[in-house]
Amino acid sequence: MTAFRALLIIMILVVLSYTGIVVATHGFGFIPVFFGDIKAMGWSGQFNLDFSGLLVLAGLWMGWRHQFSPAGLALGLFVLVGGTPLLATYLLWASLKANGNVNVLLLGHQRAAA
Repeated sequence: MTAFRALLIIMILVVLSYTGIVVATHGFGFIPVFFGDIKAMGWSGQFNLDFSGLLVLAGLWMGWRHQFSPAGLALGLFVLVGGTPLLATYLLWASLKANGNVNVLLLGHQRAAA
């Protein structure tokens, strides 16, 4: 679990640092670029489409883990928008709260107890 947590911290720091550089260089106008790449049907668009699918799955998992409660739905939407930094931060927090129990980490306390 220590290696997993270290990986999460590295992912958070790398993506936030990279994002900071990109925002400083290009500004916040990523949405037209993101969807423009998809529309262009190139490799950047393929990656963006694939990444969008992973974000949707992560958001659905987050909502499911919290039994689609209002908080779970909000977290799912935040993951959809926040990507790796938000999901990795959540997983880091959840891994600490689960005391390293992978079943609790993945399923949540209620489902893991059942």
